[in-house]
Amino acid sequence: MESVAYSYGEELLSGLDISISQGSFYFLTGPSGSGKTTFLKMCYGSLIPTSGKLSVFGKNSSGWSRDEIAYLRRKIGVVHQDCQFLDHLNVADNIALPIRVSARNSLSDSVNLKELLNWVGLSHRSKALPPELSGGERQRAALARAIIMSPDVILADEPTGNIDWEMSQRLIRLLIELNHMGKTVVIATHDLNLIRFTKASVQARVLRISNKTIQLAGSDL
Repeated sequence: MESVAYSYGEELLSGLDISISQGSFYFLTGPSGSGKTTFLKMCYGSLIPTSGKLSVFGKNSSGWSRDEIAYLRRKIGVVHQDCQFLDHLNVADNIALPIRVSARNSLSDSVNLKELLNWVGLSHRSKALPPELSGGERQRAALARAIIMSPDVILADEPTGNIDWEMSQRLIRLLIELNHMGKTVVIATHDLNLIRFTKASVQARVLRISNKTIQLAGSDL
């Protein structure tokens, strides 16, 4: 991002100058309404900056076509704050949905799906419907769905906001493991305990939104 700004009628974010490199791990903090979700939406092409230059994987957002945005979203997995599922599909089918609408090989993907369900601890819940899941199970299912296409970047918007501390630790360990595999991870959160827990295992940097812009926070968290 170079001098990026975004406005909803009035300016929410401005003067954003930041570069996120492959394989890095970032937390994004700031009070509610400060623009954390807006920042993430710009990163995966859901919103285009009002002004300034935004480049993702070397492509300038001002010239993105529909095909380029679709390609971008295959390389970026998103865990939304309010994760939504299709209630008539079971957990396995919801997680596999990104594959179903792509042209990937179904045999190899069915093996990957089984491994992924086991990795997030949902093998025993694969046939359950979304309304039957606990908050922690929904978040783990959302993470599995976000990474099933093996994206280079994972963006998570308050992924532990509705679950207890034990489940938060389990979820963050999965994200740390992904980072160790070379994935870029950006997590929006207001939970300082979660940040401290994570920084003990991975070199995570903290970005703080303040006065409409983003600054790299100090090491005193």
